[in-house]
Amino acid sequence: MSEASQDHADLEAGRVLFARQIDFVLGVTSLDALPKPDLPEVAFAGRSNVGKSSLINALTNRKTLARTSNTPGRTRELNYFNLDNRLHLVDLPGYGYARVSRSQVQNWTRLMSDYLRGRAVLRRVCLLIDARRGIGKSDVEVMSSLDEAAVSYQVVLTKADKLKPPALAKTLERVKQDLRKHVAAHPDILVTSSVKGQGLPELRAALATLAKS
Repeated sequence: MSEASQDHADLEAGRVLFARQIDFVLGVTSLDALPKPDLPEVAFAGRSNVGKSSLINALTNRKTLARTSNTPGRTRELNYFNLDNRLHLVDLPGYGYARVSRSQVQNWTRLMSDYLRGRAVLRRVCLLIDARRGIGKSDVEVMSSLDEAAVSYQVVLTKADKLKPPALAKTLERVKQDLRKHVAAHPDILVTSSVKGQGLPELRAALATLAKS
């Protein structure tokens, strides 16, 4: 099969998978409440207000599957979604900012760290980066932790529609340079817009390769 044919097949597989039934399973606040590890998992991580919930809704062609809010720190659990009994999507609490107590933030951070380091069925972390901001200090801390734990992660730039092409190209180049320092980073960077649909077919295709056959 030619490379072009393979790309087309991957895109089609992604489209079909993400058109299937998807349901909210549960919100987890402790590791002992995690569901049985019987499906591969893909986690969505990123700074508060980076657009995780909006991206999950756009990927699955739903408007209210994942709760969205203009208030940073709204997602306060590990929220599990079952995609066609083939893949779990996990929406993680945003890091870097939240209008809650320091102890609550520490609890979230500990929960996420333990989950990311110890979940055997976790196939990949989609690390969302706001295209307008690029990689920040808190992102680097998470990336270094994932490197140390040997957890594969892929950078997904969000809100690409907020930038003009030249500015977006500069951000993309800076991110590429930064990723060379990180051993667990997937080499392909995906550029997305939940509003315009940019990059969503490619992200669906990438995640479909990780799903249970």
